[in-house]
Amino acid sequence: MNLIYLRYAVEVASAGSINRAAEKLCVDQPNLSRAIRELESSLGVSVFSRSPKGMKLTPEGEKFMVAAKSILREVDAAEKMFKKGSGRKQYFSLSSPRASYICRAFTDFSARFSSVPEVEAVYRETNSMRTVKNVLQGESKLGIIRYADGYDRYYKEMCEERGLVCELVAEFSPVLIMRANSPVATGEITEETLSSLIEVAHADPYVPTLPFDEVRREELPEAPRRIFVYERASQFELLAAHPDMYMRVSPVPADILARYGLISRPDPKERVYRDVMIYRKDYQLSALDKAFISELCRVRRETIPGR
Repeated sequence: MNLIYLRYAVEVASAGSINRAAEKLCVDQPNLSRAIRELESSLGVSVFSRSPKGMKLTPEGEKFMVAAKSILREVDAAEKMFKKGSGRKQYFSLSSPRASYICRAFTDFSARFSSVPEVEAVYRETNSMRTVKNVLQGESKLGIIRYADGYDRYYKEMCEERGLVCELVAEFSPVLIMRANSPVATGEITEETLSSLIEVAHADPYVPTLPFDEVRREELPEAPRRIFVYERASQFELLAAHPDMYMRVSPVPADILARYGLISRPDPKERVYRDVMIYRKDYQLSALDKAFISELCRVRRETIPGR
């Protein structure tokens, strides 16, 4: 029996609606409906009765839900036992925006792995929508979401509705990074002076429930020439090779800029962004989680002073 389907069924029963459950789980509604049908088919009973008013448990579904919740409690207890027990393998997982200061924190944090007998760590760089999904579905225990300050209320309400803790990591204004011999390395920078250059940008900004075109117009307005990248390493290779390219990013540690022969300059667009740590309210931070958060705060203080 698929444990993910069990978790889906419990959420649908709690929400009373496929649509509400899909929104809370960050799962497409058709996929969630298909999962519930497959679960019912494997059981040979109807767990839910459907009506225009929503989904209700059938008598058989009521019995099944008691068993499902018991199974999930046992699974969660077993995971905690083996993931947190003394001498057992330790696990760490994080989904985050593509930010050099966060990567530096993870790099410094990973130095402690040499003294841990068994450890498995996963570090994913992605957008905020995917981070929320990863944390809700248990693929990442910790997440860092990035959004413009205008979305602060939206994200806080969303996290509360989905049972997520959210804690501010950093607040910053983006900077421009470019080759030291860039045409705009000195002097005043305006959108007009930048229009003669090629912008490098991450291609997948996303705010849950808002149309992608709307977010893209705000985060990535039209530009004469632009290169979209998905890998952070690619952005540095491009910028280091071409003085006529630039990129808007969160502040970058000085030694990383020096490594690629880049400089940082203020962005003429005076915007403020927030990086916020999220994790499920029913999740207890591990020793590794706390150690990473400590490194993250240290690197943030060094890279984004005064914030």
